[in-house]
Amino acid sequence: MKLKGEKQESSDHDGGSKGKMTLTLALVALISAFGSSFQYGYNVSVINSPSPYMQDFYNQTYFDRNGVPMDSGFQTLLWSLTVSMFPLGGFFGSLMVWPLVNNCGRKGTLLINNLFSIIAAILMGTSELAKTFEVIILSRVIMGIYAGLASNVVPMFLGELSPKNLRGAIGVVPQLFITIGILSAQILGLNSILGNAEGWPVLLGLTGIPSLLQLLILPFFPESPRYLLIQKGNEEQARQALQRLRGCDDVYDEIEEMRREDESEKEEGQFSVLSLCTFRGLRWQLISIIVMMMGQQLSGVNAVFYYADRIFQSAGVDDKNVQYVTVSIGAINVVMTLLAVFIVESLGRKILLLAGFGLCCLSCAVLTLALNLQNTVSWMSYLSIVCVIVYIIGHAIGASPIPFVMITEMFLQSSRPAAFMVGGSVHWLCNFTVGLVFLYMEAGLGPYSFLIFCAICLATIIYIFIIVPETKNKTFMEINKIMAKRNKVEIQEDKDELKDFSTVPGGQAGKKKTSSSDL
Repeated sequence: MKLKGEKQESSDHDGGSKGKMTLTLALVALISAFGSSFQYGYNVSVINSPSPYMQDFYNQTYFDRNGVPMDSGFQTLLWSLTVSMFPLGGFFGSLMVWPLVNNCGRKGTLLINNLFSIIAAILMGTSELAKTFEVIILSRVIMGIYAGLASNVVPMFLGELSPKNLRGAIGVVPQLFITIGILSAQILGLNSILGNAEGWPVLLGLTGIPSLLQLLILPFFPESPRYLLIQKGNEEQARQALQRLRGCDDVYDEIEEMRREDESEKEEGQFSVLSLCTFRGLRWQLISIIVMMMGQQLSGVNAVFYYADRIFQSAGVDDKNVQYVTVSIGAINVVMTLLAVFIVESLGRKILLLAGFGLCCLSCAVLTLALNLQNTVSWMSYLSIVCVIVYIIGHAIGASPIPFVMITEMFLQSSRPAAFMVGGSVHWLCNFTVGLVFLYMEAGLGPYSFLIFCAICLATIIYIFIIVPETKNKTFMEINKIMAKRNKVEIQEDKDELKDFSTVPGGQAGKKKTSSSDL
């Protein structure tokens, strides 16, 4: 059959090109991650350094308006809102993922999202001139919405653009830029740079610059070919996008796989969050991303950062120098995430998840011991520092970057937006919960708080070891076949055509005959 022979020839010819890191693919990954993920990280830590000066501004503004100083309880409430509105906004942003990526595309959503960041940056940058602290709290919500969308859409976009043998490495790039964003905010937030009474509005306003650059540059790069073909039905645009991304004209294999998927999607339509949650064929994929996202946020990473300053002070680091130590921890975070980019394709996702959560688990256990004994055993404070560094390494290589890669890989085209919406919502809700609850935990349990995080890490390790498959260098369809056994549903394949799940009637069956695309 000519078509079949043609396809075989294409496969032979195209085999090498699929794995190439082309200039277009590298640039679109860097621009997407810098314009979006970078700002998520930047805004996570940007208000830490200038917090005393910002609270002084809150006080002064209140005094100018009312003629009396602000009540300390009210000031604590306002500052708590300033901090916690960011993850709450992130949750609302996650709820917008599914409708936006299906209607506007992956690239289109990122471009629209930039408007949130630019508006928030202008409001925060001018808040001191306008003498209004309410605008800062509102802007933190808007930046949270921006980060909630960015943290889900960028991994989805890059995962769909990437060939299978680079999907893990490119999938870690957003997390790398989150850590670079955190480090940049820590450096710019030093007292000698912008973390002072005059500089903090500039520090907050700088967040709009990456968005402006992305808004100007990203339109010149391709949209996700899978979105163009499967959801927009435009095969010619999808082919052109793939040719630019792969750096060659022969993309027959990938287009053919997407075309098959498109046929099943026409019967099926898009998964909503409700249909995803009730569909048996994706049950274990959904449980897995919820467990990994909960593990990622409830494993105590925010608590370790919160405790870090105190741990270094107890080890004899001068108060003035603590901020430099914080910057060095941020630098370790960047270096180890960069390492994850290079080792994720050789070691695999599962190994990094297990190693990452394992290091976090061990660190939390030893840290509990060290914090309890540091007043009686002199060298325990140094052991605490080692624990913090080991914890950061563990989170950077596994717990932080890999769960987002796994959402891209464990779901097919029509269920992926709903899966990111669920995973993102869990991520931000848990982030918000830890921020809200940790201070009370610390007041009640002290260092023993870390035993709770240790237990959560251990439970996550056990689940990943038993349930989560290795997805390295596998097509989406191959991963689905592995999970189909776990879900107790069957995929039947005929020679040239992928058939329905025998256990799932009608339209839903189409979900599992989706193509094994390399994207």
